[in-house]
Amino acid sequence: MQAHQPYDQAALIAALLQPARYPQPVTKVDHLQTHISHVLLAGDYAYKVKKPLNLGFLDFTSLARRKYYCEEELRLNGRLAPDLYLDCIPISGSAAEPRLGDPSGPVIDYAVRMRRFPQTALLDQWLAAGKLELRHLDALARRLAKFHRAIPAADPATSLGTPERVQQPMLDNFSHTRPLLVDPAELATLADVERWTLNAFSRLRPLLAERKAGGWIREGHGDLHLGNMVLTESGQVMIFDCIEFNDDFRWIDVMNDLAFLTMDLRSRQATPFAQRVLNAYLEYSGDFAGAALLDYYQVYRAMVRAKINAIQASQESIPEAARTAAREQCRAYLHLALTLTRPAAPFLLITHGVSGSGKSRRTGQLLEIFPGAIRIRSDVERKRLFGLGPLDDSRSALGQGLYTPDASARTYQRLYELADRLLDAGHPVLVDATFQKRDHRQPFRELAARHGVPFILLDCIGEPATLRERVAVRRARGDDAAEADVAVLERQLQYDEPPGADEQPLKTHGDGDLARLQAAIAAMA
Repeated sequence: MQAHQPYDQAALIAALLQPARYPQPVTKVDHLQTHISHVLLAGDYAYKVKKPLNLGFLDFTSLARRKYYCEEELRLNGRLAPDLYLDCIPISGSAAEPRLGDPSGPVIDYAVRMRRFPQTALLDQWLAAGKLELRHLDALARRLAKFHRAIPAADPATSLGTPERVQQPMLDNFSHTRPLLVDPAELATLADVERWTLNAFSRLRPLLAERKAGGWIREGHGDLHLGNMVLTESGQVMIFDCIEFNDDFRWIDVMNDLAFLTMDLRSRQATPFAQRVLNAYLEYSGDFAGAALLDYYQVYRAMVRAKINAIQASQESIPEAARTAAREQCRAYLHLALTLTRPAAPFLLITHGVSGSGKSRRTGQLLEIFPGAIRIRSDVERKRLFGLGPLDDSRSALGQGLYTPDASARTYQRLYELADRLLDAGHPVLVDATFQKRDHRQPFRELAARHGVPFILLDCIGEPATLRERVAVRRARGDDAAEADVAVLERQLQYDEPPGADEQPLKTHGDGDLARLQAAIAAMA
């Protein structure tokens, strides 16, 4: 599908590999390429030149188009990486004798100029090296939730984000990938995933329309994978290289944006990290309704990567070793897409335990173990009901403000409604709350029965002296959604109704129980 080139771009790239071509000091030029771009790393800067291709989903065949999309790249990436993207510079002269940044002669192409960063700073490199930490993922999830909240929603009058326009890129993935495959097994997998996608669209179409009407279609990033993220020297995650060339790939449901990241982590055998990002994002965004679309969008994102790798494997300009690797990656993403069409069986787990007994720690560990599991925290949802963020301090006194009987009743009702919706969407659900009264626990047991899923009551236990110490330390840190102090704990200890034997609680005393809990829950689920 490569269109006629107005000049010899291969000659241009060969010329730009010469250090003397650059206006800044350069001793060596490194050349990277994707299926749509060349990137030249020269001194303190990186220069990105778009390939003059028409791949159906993008068209860079004219000079005017490449200039426009270079400028769009600057505009869009200025939202999340303003310090990285510098300018769009002309390349004049000839392919053999190019002049960077000189607009005086005939311009043959354009390049996006960026600040260079070490390739070891990329998050995929950090993960491969075993250096990526949960705190990095929590910060990334908060950054994405804030970004998605701030960007504009699509105009309801436009067709952007309508169910049909959501589905079309998914169908295009299959039509673009199929001619590039030769292995019958891969073609069979592609057909299975395509059938699932068509059936899922029929089932989810009302929700897709609801998301459009609700303003969840926004001008997002569109390409959220670890290879487009770097860890800065200050320890912050910076996201770059968003989609500039196709509105339908960028004006998307925010859950579609997030799904690329969770899929990418799963593809790298980092499912616990994917679970961590998903749950942290939901805590900060409150977009639990969007979780019903997660599998649908993750399958789509796996197919995007399968298609891209199939295209790379077919491009003769790419070195043979890279093409072989791309073929293997295409096969892996096809398999992942098929796996994602078969989500884990849902269950409902609720906790019992006073403050400091380890409810959040234990559910945090469990959500990383069970793919698709979503945790709902009473401490977070109580604050959301009052317009507060997870880490905002309500400064409520004991039994007042957020902690009146009415506020608690509203909180348990919200937990119930969210659990009901998430179970309906097929997710394992973990509800993190004190559940001190049998009357609080029984409706959730009945909810699990109504959905026909296993019910698990996790009873978190601790010695009073240990509980007091934990609560005091946590409150002093102020880095958790929980606001309970020792006075609250003492009241809880006084009025607690521990589960009876007939409630069949699964007891836990500490981290040493985790393997036992995992086995017990897996056996029930």
